Amino acid sequence: MKNKKIIHNTLVGYGFLFPNIAGFLLFTSLPVIVSFVLTFLQWDILTPPKFIGLANWINLVKDKDFWYYLYNTFFFMLGIPLKMIVALALALLVNHKLKGIVIFRTIFFLPVVCSTVAIALIWNWIYNPDFGLLNAFLRWIGMYSPPQWLSSTKWAKPAIIIMEVWVGAGYTMLLYLAALQGIPAELYEAADIDGASSWQKFMNITFPMLAFVNFFIVIMAIIGGFQAFGTQYVLTGGGPAGSTTTIVYHIYNHAFKWFNMGYASTIAWFLFGIMFVVTLVQWSRGKSGETNY
Repeated sequence: MKNKKIIHNTLVGYGFLFPNIAGFLLFTSLPVIVSFVLTFLQWDILTPPKFIGLANWINLVKDKDFWYYLYNTFFFMLGIPLKMIVALALALLVNHKLKGIVIFRTIFFLPVVCSTVAIALIWNWIYNPDFGLLNAFLRWIGMYSPPQWLSSTKWAKPAIIIMEVWVGAGYTMLLYLAALQGIPAELYEAADIDGASSWQKFMNITFPMLAFVNFFIVIMAIIGGFQAFGTQYVLTGGGPAGSTTTIVYHIYNHAFKWFNMGYASTIAWFLFGIMFVVTLVQWSRGKSGETNY
């Protein structure tokens, strides 16, 4: 009887797990395997797949557009340290038990819960060269020829970075705030007894204690940076002249615009390789820092 009950409970457990396992195999594992196979095929959905060996990989290496869009992707990541600085400043600002401070925390976090499309449309209006809020302010302070933000190959990328910092700073602030509230107050009390200044307390207590959350933020921001697509799609359409097109946007064009599924899969796997290596390096550095700490 005892063995039958164990078997019954085991089967019931697997029964509850089956939908999740089946979903993972069907909607995650299978597409991953198929996409890898497609890297060796030429397929436009309408005609049968044709085996072409390593042709897609060779074309990838020769594709100048790919390398330019990879550069664009890395350029957008320049906003990561800026976002972290802004978020840390906001976290330090709201890390006080003051009346009404929750309202400010909510306001700073609000952009995170808004949709990408809605935010992009708002910033599209802000960046409008004729009646946008930003250029109106620049004219008011005496700049009579302000930048054509989204239609200039020089300014389009910085404009998107500014928007991304504004959008992502709230979530990063929340992570920093949780970390700040976890720092033992005794450390600051001991520093006060030693006569440490606010800057010394920040550099010798606060910043070192944020090492682990910094590591997490950098890893997640890099992964998110490699996946950049929505803002560029809505705000600039990848333009002007491809100056804001990212790797994922390049994949989207090949897969769903030109139906070049094999080449799109090749780019996706190459991107996965870059993300894996970068994440592995960051992880190794993080583990090394943890050991030293």
